[in-house]
Amino acid sequence: MESLQVALHANAELVSMRPRNPNMIDRIGPTRRPQRKVRGYQNWRSLLFLHWPVPVADLRQVVPKSLQLDVYEDVAYVGMVPFVMQRVRPRWWPACSGFNFLEMNIRTYVVHENQPGVYFFSLDADSALAVWAARKFWGLPYYHAEMSIEHDGKETHYQIARRRAGIRHDVRYRVGESVGPSQPDTLEHFFLERYLMFVERHGKLHVGQVHHTPYPAHTVELLHVDDGFLSATGFDCCEGPPAFAHFASGVDVEVFDLVPI
Repeated sequence: MESLQVALHANAELVSMRPRNPNMIDRIGPTRRPQRKVRGYQNWRSLLFLHWPVPVADLRQVVPKSLQLDVYEDVAYVGMVPFVMQRVRPRWWPACSGFNFLEMNIRTYVVHENQPGVYFFSLDADSALAVWAARKFWGLPYYHAEMSIEHDGKETHYQIARRRAGIRHDVRYRVGESVGPSQPDTLEHFFLERYLMFVERHGKLHVGQVHHTPYPAHTVELLHVDDGFLSATGFDCCEGPPAFAHFASGVDVEVFDLVPI
C-alpha cells in the first residue's frame, strides 16, 4: 500500500488524469431515466463489487485519451464485479424467454465532459451467444469463460476461469449488514452508482446508458480471494485482497442504445 501511495502522489501533478473541474462533475444527472426508447431489459442479481487502488499513471496508459480518469479523494480504482444476469432480452422479446448467464467485468471509472461513467477492460460470460452479441453490436471486450456460483448457507462462492488463457478467479464471501442506497459524495456512491458506459468503436467514442433504482448495498465479509484476472489485464499492483468490497442483491435494468459522442 505504501508503494501505491508514493506512486499516486508522484503523479498527482498530471492534470490530464482527472477532470479539469472536479466540482462540476454531474453525478446525479446520469442516474435519471433518459427520455429515449428502451433497447432492452436485464435483471442483475447477486452483485459483488471488489475494488483495488491503482497508480493513476498506470491507469492512464490503458484508458483512451478521450476519457479523463475519475478519482475519489485523489485515488484511482480498478473494480471487479461478478454477478448473475437474468432475463436478458431486447424490448420486444418476452421476459419469460430471456437469457440467463453469469458475468464478470473488470473496469475503472472515467469522465467525459463532466459525465461520470465506466470504462471496461474486459467482460466475461459463460454464454457464447451473449459474448458474440456484445462484441458484434456493442463493441465490448467480452470473453467466453467457465463460471459458477454456489450458495452454502450464508456463504457464496464464485468461480471464473478462461481455460485457454490459463487464468482464474475464485472468491468466497458472506453478505453483511445493509447500508441502504448510497448517498452522493460517498465512496459507495462513487463505486456503485454508475449509469454511463464509454467504449471506443471504429476509432470513435460512444456512450451507452442504463437505468435502475439505486443499489441496495450491503457490507461484505471476504472469506477467500484468489485472482489471476487483474494481473493478466496488466494490473500487477493489485495483488492480495481488495481494499473495498460491497454487495447488492440486485436491480432490474433498462438498457438504452449505444450512441456516438
